[in-house]
Amino acid sequence: MNKRARVIVSGRVQGVSFRAWTKRMAESLELNGWVRNLHNGDVEAVFEGPEDKVREMVEWCRKGPRLADVRGIQIFEEAWRGEFRNFSIRF
Repeated sequence: MNKRARVIVSGRVQGVSFRAWTKRMAESLELNGWVRNLHNGDVEAVFEGPEDKVREMVEWCRKGPRLADVRGIQIFEEAWRGEFRNFSIRF
């Protein structure tokens, strides 16, 4: 079953390659969607794909890459739309 999740990750998540590592991880899991920095210092991402892979990606976001210091994560389960063909970094 396909799933869609939007997450907002807070802490030291900008300037530590969080977006680049999120893209790599999402692509390795064959997920579609996007990731972007927010003006308040958080990172937001949308993941679409098989439920187990989306769950694995969300769990990865709880820790992030080595240099990140994740302090919090908000998870919003949304209706799967299948609107993406790949995973991208948005600016």
